Amino acid sequence: MEKSKVLVVGGTGYLGRRIVSASLSQGHPTYVLQRPEIGLDIDKFQMLLAFKKQGAHLVEGSFSDLESLVRAVKLVDVVICPMSGAHIRSHNTLLQLQLVEAIKRAGNIKRFLPSEFGLDPPRMGHALEPGRVTFDDKMVVRKAIQDAKISFTYVCGAGFAGYLAGNLSQMGTLVPPKEKVLIYGDGNAKVPIVDEDDIAAYTIKTIDDPRTLNKTLYLRPPENELSQKQLVEMWENLIGRKLEQISISEKDFLASMKGMDFAGQVGVGHFYHMFYEGALTNFEIGEEGEEASKLYPEVKYTRMNEYIKIYA
Repeated sequence: MEKSKVLVVGGTGYLGRRIVSASLSQGHPTYVLQRPEIGLDIDKFQMLLAFKKQGAHLVEGSFSDLESLVRAVKLVDVVICPMSGAHIRSHNTLLQLQLVEAIKRAGNIKRFLPSEFGLDPPRMGHALEPGRVTFDDKMVVRKAIQDAKISFTYVCGAGFAGYLAGNLSQMGTLVPPKEKVLIYGDGNAKVPIVDEDDIAAYTIKTIDDPRTLNKTLYLRPPENELSQKQLVEMWENLIGRKLEQISISEKDFLASMKGMDFAGQVGVGHFYHMFYEGALTNFEIGEEGEEASKLYPEVKYTRMNEYIKIYA
């Protein structure tokens, strides 16, 4: 079967660049939106040129010019938009409404994968302020997709390894603690931690797969569904010594929001849902979804005991 042509919007971002690479490596004709807003950001521009060398097509378009988006969309079969929804980076979720309108006008797209990848928004109606804005905005985009009758796949359910694995899920740092580790509650809530390259590989696998059409793909590879205590134990086995484990209660953890900036408060809320409620794993996947590692066993996902070795 001929492989779908893919447009990646946000292709120079943290996840976007991996999705471009995965699309190319899986043999899809790959287009990357080149936005004039890039300005003098030479790192991003040179990344685009590197993609071009690898065989990607650069296509100009801007969220401030709807017709340019329509022209870009008309070149492909599938649109993937991994633009950041994280407040510690840039929170651009609602910009996708312009993309939804462009897809609606173009009329040729057989599937749209919007910016999702984390906690499943329909399950987060109870989410804490101010972090719930992430889920509220994603639900606005979902409603627009469904109102426009655009076929979709939502890729959800992963804790990004870069933010949760090597640092033993400590907030405010990307490196492992040396002596003491903060444990959220009893440290037993399970969180699926997935290498971002694997997230990208699974994402691209979905786009020509009828099993994921108008469904949610949950990223829950069983060997990477880990409690924080299991992750810490992995690290201790690797370095050959124990860390002092300090448990922080739910009440004290939420109280730590006070005095933080907005992005920090959002982060605390999201960590609370993951590590105290277990919100990435406290449900069974029903008819609405599929689990990535079951559908695509050919993706040899990175196990976290291997992933964390580089941090030692």
